[in-house]
Amino acid sequence: MPKGRKGGHKGRARQYTSPEEIDAQLQAEKQKEEEEQEEGGEGATGDPKKEKKSLDSDESDEDDEDYQQKRKGVEGLIDIENPNRVIQTTKKVTQLDLDGPKELSRREREEIEKQKAKERYMKMHLAGKTEQAKADLARLAIIRKQREEAARKKEEERKAKDEAAMAGKRLQSLSLNK
Repeated sequence: MPKGRKGGHKGRARQYTSPEEIDAQLQAEKQKEEEEQEEGGEGATGDPKKEKKSLDSDESDEDDEDYQQKRKGVEGLIDIENPNRVIQTTKKVTQLDLDGPKELSRREREEIEKQKAKERYMKMHLAGKTEQAKADLARLAIIRKQREEAARKKEEERKAKDEAAMAGKRLQSLSLNK
């Protein structure tokens, strides 16, 4: 929306071509092409791209001129088709194969393979067959031994403390008895 007093230039004076005018233009183009073919006599030896364009009345002459300007040298004589271009063909509903196996994309296939590999690794890890699992089990064994030794030392210290306390009570009781 314009900010000034007057409205913008868009939306004004639109001109629409009526269907009758379009038909008249198409007929005029066909007549010109027929006259050129009769006068020139180049029906079969003409440029195949020009013949194709003459059949397609939707495209304008400007596209044809641009096409001719882009082609230089021998390119105008040789019609080369791109081998990498895939022409899409439409399939009918009756031709579709819904029962057949669906082809997965590369990403989907890799994702499934990754999940299977992870599951396989976890099974082997739980069974203790992987290097990481072996290292974990060895570490756990070392920790168990250390804890057993620490528990044994605590027990010995407690026994020694109890014996010292008992010995102290004996000395006290002996000293009181005298």
